[in-house]
Amino acid sequence: MSLREEATAPRPLAKDGGQPAPKRTSVRWKLFILLLVLVTVNYVDRGSISVALPVIQKEFDLSPELVGLLLSAFFWTYALMQVPVGWLIDRFGPRKVITASCVGWGAATAASGMAGGFLSMFIARMGIGVTEAGIMPAGGKLNALWMHSKERGRGATILDAGAPLGAGVGAVIITWLISAAGGWRAAFVIAGIATVLLGALTWWYIRDNPRAHKAVNEAEAEYIEASHRAEDEAAGVNGEARRALLPYLKFRSFWAMCLGWLGFNGVFYGLLTWGPLYLSQAKGFDLKTIGWSTFVIFGAGFVGEILGGTLADRLRARGLGANLVMRTLLGISSVIVAGGLVGVTVVSDPIAAVVLLSVVLFFLRWVGLFWAVPATLGGRTNAGVLGGAMNLSGNIAGFVTPIAVGFIVGATGGYTWALLYFVGSAIVMGVSVLALDYSKRLPV
Repeated sequence: MSLREEATAPRPLAKDGGQPAPKRTSVRWKLFILLLVLVTVNYVDRGSISVALPVIQKEFDLSPELVGLLLSAFFWTYALMQVPVGWLIDRFGPRKVITASCVGWGAATAASGMAGGFLSMFIARMGIGVTEAGIMPAGGKLNALWMHSKERGRGATILDAGAPLGAGVGAVIITWLISAAGGWRAAFVIAGIATVLLGALTWWYIRDNPRAHKAVNEAEAEYIEASHRAEDEAAGVNGEARRALLPYLKFRSFWAMCLGWLGFNGVFYGLLTWGPLYLSQAKGFDLKTIGWSTFVIFGAGFVGEILGGTLADRLRARGLGANLVMRTLLGISSVIVAGGLVGVTVVSDPIAAVVLLSVVLFFLRWVGLFWAVPATLGGRTNAGVLGGAMNLSGNIAGFVTPIAVGFIVGATGGYTWALLYFVGSAIVMGVSVLALDYSKRLPV
């Protein structure tokens, strides 16, 4: 059911046949809009170094290999923290983890603006990786706890759409801040302070379950809980036990989830980290043009992700099975992404390259639907640890890809083979999204 249909649907009669029962509130959607803002700021902060990289590279006198190493620093610690932070989310709840993450990564972002050279910047970027690690798995957990099963496609993509939105908006914001504040250092400090303030807002509004939120009425709480009961009944469980990660390792769908996210991030993080420098060095764009081109490319990804989630939920509402919907949408996405990247390698016109990259991001971000998969495979109780495992796999690509691209560019003097590396990642993604069973919980 769409938001408009939900708002205009007939109100059910009260049990005594009198006045209609109160219309259910929509706090769950407001919460996910807040998560969208949070993830957007997350990606503004983590992507800020890529936008400022032409300036930082010159100031620190960095070779392509050192640039790749610096771009990967965030992902080393971010990836390593995924499974531990997933366990913390399942144990202590997403609200505490998200708030602590906001305060920590804001402080680390501000510290990166004070870096005196390669080493101190590398350490600051590792700090951002540690502190940001909990945001996406916590969002996946909230999707399991707060969303009706028919709404999780939109919940997943609203959450994940902050990534391309932050990458796109961040390019404009950071380039503007660099200009307005007189340099990249002040821009990073300002971004860090804003993130700490956002942490206070998340603590005030987010709750770990709908009934703990004062603005949620009985109708909305029961609507969500009825979906949970139906899922538990279909899975043959009466309540859920918290599981360790190990029992899931024997299932094909677990590995398909992890490898699909790895392939996805091989493309996305490659374009996020090296995209601005590619536009500068291969297409001759200045800093301002890089900012607006990045906004267009990643803005297309934001639009594509929101539309992909809406399309998936509408197809499911029409009675189509989960496997048919997900494999069809994500299979189409994978083919177009791989084809678009091949096209970028052969076009010479800068505008054509930006258009093709925009198409790539539009369809690539459909794979944001994967943030509904941890709840499908592990249920609500184990969505945190499975989301952490999925994000760990994805962020292996996060720290490998910037280094690999740095060596490829350094060795070849161009970006053609780097783009073909992204094509290979898209193929891994395509095989995985077709191998995953989206229809049932894993029997651990």
